[in-house]
Amino acid sequence: MLSSIARVVYRLNFATGRFEYISEAAKHLFGADLEAVRDGGIGLVGRRMVAGDYEAVLARIFEAAASRPGQRVSLAVSYRVVDAKGRVRHCHDSMVIEANAAGEPLAALGVSIDVSSRIAAEAAMREREAQFRATMEAAQVGIFVLQDGVFRYVNPFLSKLFGYAEDELVDHCGPLDLIVPEQRAMVREQMLQRAAGEQGEPYELAGLRKDGSTLPVMIFGSPASFAGEPASVGTLLDISAQKEAELRVRELAEFDPLTGLPNRRLLRDRSTQLLAAAEREDSEMALVFLDLDHFKRVNDSLGHSVGDELLCAVAQRLATVVRKVDTLARLGGDEFIIALPGVHASGAAEVACRLLDVCATPFVVGGHDLTITPSIGISLFPVDGRDFETLLRNADAAMYKAKDAGRNAFRFYSSEMNVATLKHLLMESGLRRGLGAREFVLHYQPLVHVESGVTVGVEALIRWQNPELGLIAPDQFIHVAEDIGLINPIGEWVLREACRQIRAWQDAGLPPLVVAVNVSPLQFRQAGFVDTVASALATSGLDAGFLELELTERTVMQDAELTLGTLSALNGMGVELSLDDFGTGYSSLAYLKRFPVGKLKIDRSFVRDLEVDLDDRAIASTILSMGRSLRLKVLAEGVETAEQCAILRGMGCELVQGYHFSRPLPPEQLVEFLMKRPIAGKE
Repeated sequence: MLSSIARVVYRLNFATGRFEYISEAAKHLFGADLEAVRDGGIGLVGRRMVAGDYEAVLARIFEAAASRPGQRVSLAVSYRVVDAKGRVRHCHDSMVIEANAAGEPLAALGVSIDVSSRIAAEAAMREREAQFRATMEAAQVGIFVLQDGVFRYVNPFLSKLFGYAEDELVDHCGPLDLIVPEQRAMVREQMLQRAAGEQGEPYELAGLRKDGSTLPVMIFGSPASFAGEPASVGTLLDISAQKEAELRVRELAEFDPLTGLPNRRLLRDRSTQLLAAAEREDSEMALVFLDLDHFKRVNDSLGHSVGDELLCAVAQRLATVVRKVDTLARLGGDEFIIALPGVHASGAAEVACRLLDVCATPFVVGGHDLTITPSIGISLFPVDGRDFETLLRNADAAMYKAKDAGRNAFRFYSSEMNVATLKHLLMESGLRRGLGAREFVLHYQPLVHVESGVTVGVEALIRWQNPELGLIAPDQFIHVAEDIGLINPIGEWVLREACRQIRAWQDAGLPPLVVAVNVSPLQFRQAGFVDTVASALATSGLDAGFLELELTERTVMQDAELTLGTLSALNGMGVELSLDDFGTGYSSLAYLKRFPVGKLKIDRSFVRDLEVDLDDRAIASTILSMGRSLRLKVLAEGVETAEQCAILRGMGCELVQGYHFSRPLPPEQLVEFLMKRPIAGKE
């Protein structure tokens, strides 16, 4: 009584069982001419109906006729029929039944409509809804629908995460109820933005559980609709594990693992703050540099374990001298630094005498009575310097003066001993000459796949070929170049030369290697840096995909929003980006996720003692785990031994560089190196 193309109109005579009339569309359903359909009548229909549907429809018709004897009654029925092609079709009939006085059907006038498409669509929608709900229910992230400031839907994970039953949240609570009070104003502003249709950025919050405890979360929200009205849909991530990892990395990066004292990094940060306060308050400050005399003899004669115990014992004694406002740090090896805010020369001398006194009593370590004396140098703010590095350098010079005086003594810094200053001036003039005289060269250190030993790229490292002093490493002159404003032209030269060299090797038939170039913070922040990179690529003819720029954590985290724009522009060009010295600074997870960085480099300070230092292993493992979770490549630098390489391989580190494989080499020597080893060039 239906076609797949049009509705079927019919009049059925129950006395004869024949159709007195049926529209032409019926031919498409039964695959026969209209005369055959009319003659086949109700019997033909019955044979085509799905088992059970025919009997049910007839029963409905007879019930309707019996309910209105001698009258007409309207009836709607649904049924299934197998068409001429063997397909099951869903039909819906609207008919008028003519009944005799005995309540028996005489005729039916009706219209059949094919509702198969609608039925299929409804079934598909139900299936999709079921799949969607199952996904939402099983998701291990919080998912919610927000409308008029109230949750209209929350998934089980979100409810469980905050300690609520689902019905306690839906239609009763909103995000403000799950956030600590001090952050609700910010969340309210975000909700208004979503309500206005704005697509916001994910943001971190402190979540508030039902029991009053808190947890760090990250929220993503987007405009949506719910029940035909504006709404927003969001996801909520529990980032407790990531925050704990960040904190662990930060703790391990800022404190000496042996003594528990602040390390150089934390000392610098605290000292910088103390110096800023001293500048504002017009007060003084002293920096004390303490080095243990002949400590190497202890390590050589009794072993490093005894030496480590002695260092811890010394640290404990030194701590008895300092105040709560002072900072006692271990610089490294047997060197200790004390920052003394508000202390002038006489006060610093008094502290130095007390330090000498506490070290005078022998130390009982490993069953040995050990006598160790310190040599102490002191520099004063502001007379000996106005920044941490200058004061440290001058205190170091004073300490060596104390050693020259016979050790177990202290000395104040004086300008006469400032050999470093003279060297700085000589280097300054030499750098200005060297840039014009083309005295700079690049050496290249291979980047190696740890499992295969295949070279996958190189890092370009500058050297200064000084006519008088010979080949000078960058750590001896880069800081001077930054001080005198030469770092930008030097950095630009490095960039252009590295691009030129890689392209020249490509043209010579070498596999196309990626070249990594270090970028100074000052260079990165100069106006037009992106244009400089583009120009270097264009001039050399090097494809952007073969250039990798290395930036430190501190560089990218300083003015993160401005940094994001520059990084995005470079990434848009196709340039690869990596974070160098990772773990030595502090990166917010939220920004790290937003920055288009493809690689993390584990700082060599965490690789150097991997064989013996469990804390360094923990840092390296944490960074590798973080890199994997963020889908970033991780490279360990400063790999010097096979044991370090094996440890890193066991942690899942794929990329390494260091003296174990090769020192930085001049171009011609690097080519020789590459010819002897497998190379995996970038396609």
